Amino acid sequence: MQPLGTSRRDPAPSRAAYRIQRLWLTPMFRTILRAGTPAFLILGAGFWFLSDAARVENLAMRVSELRQSIEHRPEFMVNLMRIENVSDEVAEDIREVTAVDFPVSSFDLDLAEMRGRIEELDAVAGAELVVRRGGVLEVTVHERMPAIVWRSRDALELLDETGHRVAALDHRTDRADLALIAGDGADQAVPEALALLATAGPIADRVRGLLRIGERRWDLMLDRDQRIMLPENDAIAALERVLALNEINELLARDLVAIDMRDGRRPTLRLGEAAVEFFKQITTNPTGDDA
Repeated sequence: MQPLGTSRRDPAPSRAAYRIQRLWLTPMFRTILRAGTPAFLILGAGFWFLSDAARVENLAMRVSELRQSIEHRPEFMVNLMRIENVSDEVAEDIREVTAVDFPVSSFDLDLAEMRGRIEELDAVAGAELVVRRGGVLEVTVHERMPAIVWRSRDALELLDETGHRVAALDHRTDRADLALIAGDGADQAVPEALALLATAGPIADRVRGLLRIGERRWDLMLDRDQRIMLPENDAIAALERVLALNEINELLARDLVAIDMRDGRRPTLRLGEAAVEFFKQITTNPTGDDA
């Protein structure tokens, strides 16, 4: 029995405790309490730390020192550049445009930017840059090979088989092994020029070059001041016709100034001065008798 003068304790929770228990059973409340409270404390501590400029500067200095100590470790240092598959002149140009002061940390090398500068060189078709073990920056270059000499209005230039500029040329005799083209727009039709020169193989010893006319067609220039005037279209077929006639009749051995093939239906021969005089003589005096 309960002693007299004492009140019975109610086992039911109070209203406030009941509400807190119900709130704790709510998943969103538990998530906010468990994750939000630590995040709020961390954020508050961060704001307190960053509120002092001296502490921020000291932290930045320590981070920079740590980064420098990692980036300049021996295993991350690049000590030399090795350039593959290029001539000495192109290799020197590559070293000049990259301008890397070795030794340098590999973290300080922007390989994409360096590759872009290398590929801007006329003689370079493409480049690949890789940092190898041992601190070696390996540069593999696909060099453009000169295929023809172009005499422009201002200078001599070496072009590759696509017509892309490779380098300037000081003297024609420096690359006498390459064929010569000239005229405005000749650099835009190098593949056709190379095909014509290959077709002219049987008379290669007489070919002096190709002259671009009106940026649309070619004249094949020969020694003895002869030329073969080719059409705008089907120039190779026209040249093959001339070579066939030359093989049968030794056409190019005659006193001709030009063979005009621009009109395929009506080829025209332009005679030299001696041939013209001889033609006049035989037409005015066909019997050969003296006047």
